[in-house]
Amino acid sequence: MSEIEPEARAEIERRLKRVSEEDGIRILMAVESGSRAWGFPSPDSDYDARFIYVRPLRDYIALKPPRDVVERPILDLFDVNGWDIRKALGLLLKHNAVVGEWINSPIRYQQDDPSIARLADLADRHFDPAGYARHYASLGAGAVKRWLEDGGSPSVKRYFYALRPALNVRALRINPAVRPPMRLQDLMAVTDLPAPLAEQIEALVAIKAESKEAAPSDRSPDIEALIADELGRAGEVRERAASSDFAAEAQALFFDLLGV
Repeated sequence: MSEIEPEARAEIERRLKRVSEEDGIRILMAVESGSRAWGFPSPDSDYDARFIYVRPLRDYIALKPPRDVVERPILDLFDVNGWDIRKALGLLLKHNAVVGEWINSPIRYQQDDPSIARLADLADRHFDPAGYARHYASLGAGAVKRWLEDGGSPSVKRYFYALRPALNVRALRINPAVRPPMRLQDLMAVTDLPAPLAEQIEALVAIKAESKEAAPSDRSPDIEALIADELGRAGEVRERAASSDFAAEAQALFFDLLGV
């Protein structure tokens, strides 16, 4: 499930317009992140709207520049916040996987600015698969740790919060030249999972679609073995040599957006 209900989409679009007007920003990209974009929403899942924006030039040269994030309180399941393009580019230079995920989101709330195609091209050509693998291994390990803190009975939500990072590591091991897709179903398609294991995961997705976020899950030794194995193999993903052009291209994109 990757569709957003018309009423929810309209509300998010209204909030994005309000944010743009109140903060004096231009939104370059607005997408869904979180379980709805990852392919395993629950009926009570939040709407995690994320955006990248640019400010007028004067804000970047002010004596006290504004914060590089725009946030609003979570109201009625709507979580709307975004990053300044300078922050996004800085994180991209550090091979931050979150920026890449936003770029890949299957759910868009507005038409992308042309600069986003350049941002995606930068991410595709310069991302470090080893850096991504370390990011996902850390996420997955944190999720597993929380299982233990909960007494070893993870909710369906937390099961997926370990499984998806594990599949990202697997995708990077299989093809380190390509950034992993965002949706769980697309990850499964590129990771060559055994059919019985894929069926177990699909069944878990179906359960989550009918359950609340905190609903308990049935333990699956096969899925847990997959998680443990893949998270432990993140170190097998080789680093990509850094390109001397990466920072210069990111800087050029930023300057072009500012018109300097």
